[in-house]
Amino acid sequence: MLRRLYNWTISLAQSPHALWALAIVSFIESSFFPIPPDVLMIPMIIARPSRAFLIAGIATVASVAGGLFGYYIGAALMETIGQPILEFYGKDASFEEMAAVFNEYGAWAVVVAGVTFLPFKVITIASGVTGLSIPVFIASSIFARALRFFIVAALLWKFGVPIRDFIERRLGLMFVLFCVLLIGGFALIGLI
Repeated sequence: MLRRLYNWTISLAQSPHALWALAIVSFIESSFFPIPPDVLMIPMIIARPSRAFLIAGIATVASVAGGLFGYYIGAALMETIGQPILEFYGKDASFEEMAAVFNEYGAWAVVVAGVTFLPFKVITIASGVTGLSIPVFIASSIFARALRFFIVAALLWKFGVPIRDFIERRLGLMFVLFCVLLIGGFALIGLI
């Protein structure tokens, strides 16, 4: 089933409505859809590098809006919609432990999940369940999603097709390392 979703998402990148498709995929990925918007972004930017930053901007705005919908799912629809989503991603058993830690590090959890390939939708739902401050949630989401999507766009804009393999295979690792360095740097100077 995931392979069919992946193939369907790739076919959207080639359609005349690709920007709308990107916005929709970015929105629903932040709340429940399993395929990340990068799958659309990469072929779209390779095809039209001059639109790289427009594409990243659309993905960012739609993803943050979708994150707010995920927040709403967690805050108001946890039993009917949120719980089945967590079960689908195998996060239902560990959710209570995660929620306790989340209350202490919520903004950082949003940033790390928003930048890496961790399921952002789990964090958006957790933000709603735990009542993370909405301004903190929005600011963290904007920072994380813009960082992720604009780095992908900049790399593809600058290096084009040769960087595609690197992005598809190693970007998750690079973002995790970046997050570790960022958090370590803040810890070192005493802000955490």
